[in-house]
Amino acid sequence: MTETETNAYDVVVLGAGPVGENVADRTRAAGLTTAVVESELVGGECSYWACMPSKALLRPVIARADARRVPGLRQSVQGPLDAAAVLAHRDYYTSDWKDDGQVGWLDSIGADLHRGHGRLTGPRTVTVTGPDGGERVLTARHAVAVCTGSRAALPGLPGLDAVKPWTSREATSSHTVPGRLIVIGGGVVATEMATVWQALGSQVTLLVRGKGLLPRMEPFAGELIAEALKEAGADVRTGTSVESVTRQNGTVVAVTGTGERIEADEILFATGRAPRTDDIGLESIGLDPGSWLPVDDSLRVSGHDWLYAVGDVNHRALLTHQGKYQARIAGAAIAARATGESLLAEPWGAHAATADHTAVPQVVFTDPEAAAVGLSLAEAEEAGHRVRAVDVGLSTVSGAGLYADGYQGRARMVVDVEDEILRGVTFVGPGVGELIHSATIAVAGQVPVSRLWHAVPSYPTISEVWLRLLEAYRDA
Repeated sequence: MTETETNAYDVVVLGAGPVGENVADRTRAAGLTTAVVESELVGGECSYWACMPSKALLRPVIARADARRVPGLRQSVQGPLDAAAVLAHRDYYTSDWKDDGQVGWLDSIGADLHRGHGRLTGPRTVTVTGPDGGERVLTARHAVAVCTGSRAALPGLPGLDAVKPWTSREATSSHTVPGRLIVIGGGVVATEMATVWQALGSQVTLLVRGKGLLPRMEPFAGELIAEALKEAGADVRTGTSVESVTRQNGTVVAVTGTGERIEADEILFATGRAPRTDDIGLESIGLDPGSWLPVDDSLRVSGHDWLYAVGDVNHRALLTHQGKYQARIAGAAIAARATGESLLAEPWGAHAATADHTAVPQVVFTDPEAAAVGLSLAEAEEAGHRVRAVDVGLSTVSGAGLYADGYQGRARMVVDVEDEILRGVTFVGPGVGELIHSATIAVAGQVPVSRLWHAVPSYPTISEVWLRLLEAYRDA
């Protein structure tokens, strides 16, 4: 029997995605010895099956759409996309699913990588089962950070496993373009992947159980994107449930709640996420396997002064950039506690992930793009704020007309009428993803409307929509 190896560290990080990498970066910068455990690829979901491959697939689609709206250029880009070149572009940005570069980065900061499946086996203790079946025990003097992320959640339809459905992983890594693709869902993954595969040559049928797309954004965002998908040739159906799915002789057959049969070559379920906590040993410390892990604003799990849950696993904001933000906060909090420094845990303090509650930005890279930060009008009202929504059509801005002929888009800011600050901002239109950081600064900084008047947008840019929004608020 092989003797189990034991290693002691200040910090042990479970998961080497962007979140785990950032926790390790901050704890190493503070001089704490750090181990990182990863069972798949260093770089995680974002690098290989989510953010990077999806945006690499979407960029040629959006660039062509923009070019078709520019006089003197549109005639040159009327043909189909070169699907093979687009997929190769995607492969480049995933490093062909090899993690050598990210492993090298971990080495450069002095973190130790342990490949294998890590499970908690008691307080401050992680047992790693390596690819060869050997075990090693890692103990943490100060903290264990669970950064294992989330996975696609599939519905409980009978026989679904036999159908071999796509999840976000297959949708972002496929090397072939299906002739027909059914997409189930109305959120970010569903709308982005419907945009990609329709543009690459699939006939996409998008089936949405709810009333519209992107239900967590302002309603007009989903409406404009649904219109664009239909114009691109996709079949978009809202209020449609799927009751059963089978695969017959290679063809997928989905039966809707009305009994209609829809056939396709592949079917993508983009129906939510589940935490990757089912097999990490939570039961050994009195927590429920497979559960989300609630945390305080320093990302520490309640009742466990050594355990942190960072990124998707805490269910606060399932976005890579927000998880990396949490990781910076958590790493700083771990270091402060380890060295006996005072914790700056008040809102917007160095050890409090306050933005998770009030200033989470997100961009949906469809055509048109949708970008939002903070609260929607409905969310702000539900939270008890006295607010007023101010809407402006982006076509009223000179920069939008210069960006694209027939530019269609909309902007909304949700203003707290008592404090005269912005509670939320939403943009929908071509190229608006690059506008959202200005809105994020305004919301996170709680910049008064009176001061925003002095933030002068450059002419002629789409950013001039800020002036139009402020004028509309003043004149209402």
